[in-house]
Amino acid sequence: MSNEDTSRAENTAARVRQIKRVLWIVLFLNLAVAIAKLTWGYISGSVAMQADGFHSLFDGTSNVIGLVGIGMAGRPADRDHPYGHGKYESYASLAIGIMLALAAYNVGSNAVAKLMQGGEPARVDAISFAVMFGTLLVNLIITTYERRVGKRIGSEILVADAAHTGSDVWVSLSVIAGLVAVRLGYPAVDPIVALVVAGVIAWTAFGIFKQATATLSDTARIPPSDVCAAAWTVPGVLGCHHVRTRGTEAETYVDLHVQVDPAMSVEQAHAVSADVEKLICDSFPAVVDVVVHIEPLDPYQQSKTAEEIDAGLA
Repeated sequence: MSNEDTSRAENTAARVRQIKRVLWIVLFLNLAVAIAKLTWGYISGSVAMQADGFHSLFDGTSNVIGLVGIGMAGRPADRDHPYGHGKYESYASLAIGIMLALAAYNVGSNAVAKLMQGGEPARVDAISFAVMFGTLLVNLIITTYERRVGKRIGSEILVADAAHTGSDVWVSLSVIAGLVAVRLGYPAVDPIVALVVAGVIAWTAFGIFKQATATLSDTARIPPSDVCAAAWTVPGVLGCHHVRTRGTEAETYVDLHVQVDPAMSVEQAHAVSADVEKLICDSFPAVVDVVVHIEPLDPYQQSKTAEEIDAGLA
């Protein structure tokens, strides 16, 4: 294994360790929040607090899914997975999106049922508000911390999990609004607000689905024209076309065709290829692998590059 491969493997391992550490911290905090809401929800008879507690348990479950997913994603490339196991992280974030969609359905259906059937108002006191505001503060800290780390290291699973925990903030706010409404004698406000929150949660789930499917469907990560612009700065490169990028925001793979002088020796052309690979990796930090296909700049190859330039792809 080359020094570059060793360094890349060490960086990947460090990234996985950091993600796992964040997920373990968030898991314990989510469980504490869920227990607090469920316990007082049952004591006070507040169905809304109980539902919010169960929703917080969804957050804890998503943390477990995240730990399993990132554990699989962190395994090194092998014969069966030459591009590595990074997509397992996207599969895990997709599972979180599904759980969010289920949570949106659960909150929405309970709100509709309460609007249609009514029910006995819960007992609302100072402890009810203390529990809700305390757990709300914890959720805000969790969401901010997890999203910040996720964006800094380019982790889809942390960003998705932060969105899931963030949805719990909206659910908690709806429960607090419902508790205030009950105290003021307007219990019907609670299910109405819950319906709005269900829509917010569903929209968050859609965003996670969109992000995960972008990776799983091999959506282009870098504009081809940007890659070509970088390649053209390398001495000896006379043309560039057929650029393809795929992977996650943190680990992107690049393929491209580079055209050189037909009179170049194999050794010279290989040196140009190596320079292009290094420059692209330096220019785009998320790139972990570059494959350069060398071609002689003849009239046919020249026409292919011209076509892509006209189409805005090179």
